[in-house]
Amino acid sequence: MAKIVVVFHSGYGHTLRLAQAVAEGAGATLLPIDAEGNLPEGGWDTLNAADAIVMGSPTYMGSVSWQFKKFADASSKAWFTQAWKDKLFAGFTNSATMNGDKLSTLHYLFTLAMQHSGVWVGTGLMPSNSKAAQRNDINFVGSFSGAMAQSPSDASPAEMPQGDLDTARLFGARVAAAAARWAQ
Repeated sequence: MAKIVVVFHSGYGHTLRLAQAVAEGAGATLLPIDAEGNLPEGGWDTLNAADAIVMGSPTYMGSVSWQFKKFADASSKAWFTQAWKDKLFAGFTNSATMNGDKLSTLHYLFTLAMQHSGVWVGTGLMPSNSKAAQRNDINFVGSFSGAMAQSPSDASPAEMPQGDLDTARLFGARVAAAAARWAQ
């Protein structure tokens, strides 16, 4: 079985719920980045041993949080030795508005993965884009490059749309399936 790690920062709990859904779908280990932008003890070893790394951050001002950026900058030690070369990578994000420039965040995560010589896994999910589509449908936000979620700014993490959490779970399952195939 492939070792999958979900490394993420969550400012208000919404991205944590998304990370938990991705991890559930992937059978992955959660690796939170704390409020100071640091990994827990042994975090770098966990990432080095992973077959797939799924990265998550809220979208703040059109990009990742500063805490995630601190982690990304610190990953330059792994980059220098190409320690993560040929690992699978994927990403997810959440913002308060339907668009919220989430694609900029996913592009940031994709670029970080490419700098580490990784291989990117997208959602593999068709968007719910018909007139009959409902907010709790799978991939209602309509992303192919990574999982996107939208949580109103005055909504608690418990109020996240179930469709976004279901999308994250299916996305995690796709990463797990890709990791199993990649390992062959």
